[in-house]
Amino acid sequence: MFNRLFGRGAERPVADPHVLPVPRRQKNGMYTLRALGDTRVLALVEAADAGDWEAVKAALAPFDLGRDHRVLGELADLDGVQDWIGRAVEEDKEHRATALLISGARHISWGWEARTSDLAVNVTQEQWRIFHERLRLAEEQLLEAAELRPEWVTPWRHLLTSGRGMSLGPAVNETRFEAALRRDPLDLESHLERLSQLQPRWGGKPGQALAFAQEASARAPHGHRLGCVIAMAYIEEWVESERGDYLVTSEIQAQLREAADHSILHPAYVWRPGWQHDFNMFAMALSLAGERHTIRRVFQTLDGAYTKWPWIYFAEPEKQFARRYRRA
Repeated sequence: MFNRLFGRGAERPVADPHVLPVPRRQKNGMYTLRALGDTRVLALVEAADAGDWEAVKAALAPFDLGRDHRVLGELADLDGVQDWIGRAVEEDKEHRATALLISGARHISWGWEARTSDLAVNVTQEQWRIFHERLRLAEEQLLEAAELRPEWVTPWRHLLTSGRGMSLGPAVNETRFEAALRRDPLDLESHLERLSQLQPRWGGKPGQALAFAQEASARAPHGHRLGCVIAMAYIEEWVESERGDYLVTSEIQAQLREAADHSILHPAYVWRPGWQHDFNMFAMALSLAGERHTIRRVFQTLDGAYTKWPWIYFAEPEKQFARRYRRA
């Protein structure tokens, strides 16, 4: 059974037995997505929050953590995982690679929590020390996980993040990106991390990141989520341009419409847990570009589901989502 919204391609299953009930909405009709909107992911998060490694392993059964960035991300962003995952690394030899992957990903997120998202000049020496200490441990663990499970792409995506944070340089970053592509040439999250590396604020050249995104999107099959790299590229361009009206042009609007139709709004798009993250990227990019047509389909399909990323670029992300949701 499917629900068709606003014409071709905006259809999604409504009878998925694993869909979490929508929580109580705010007055503006929005709600924050939790556990990727999936009951199985919620069970995983609850097990991890309780520090129950055996329950975590059982809850991971439906997922491939070596390829599923969204599920791994739920664990990486969960405060407290760092307090118990080290024991699993040391004690569970059979599942050592999985424990290393979770610990490495968590230590990167934990490191960035210490650094904060503030400008580098405002980060204290103590914050830098903790940041690099956590990232160095993450690097060791992720490299070992990648050695133990050479088919996994997720360690390499996170090694791209730690490499950027530790300023390891273009050669290391490019080598790691190529390693990710050998495992999955169309992996969206690896492309998004590479996109960040190519921004001028991380040492890239003006226009380099956008050209990279356009080339990557052109390689994506119909319905593939790699098309989201275009949406994120324009959001990054907006950030680099100091958040003005840079994107409000008919050419950019057309590019974003085409990318959305080719990816998330295409009938071949696969509705996996956390699909709302893909739609939020396009929702923000289309709204920044002042697009008035495709954005309706995107927001209507979201039905109020808000994800913190990428709206975090705003000072008041939830208010910005709600305002643009109402307007659309």
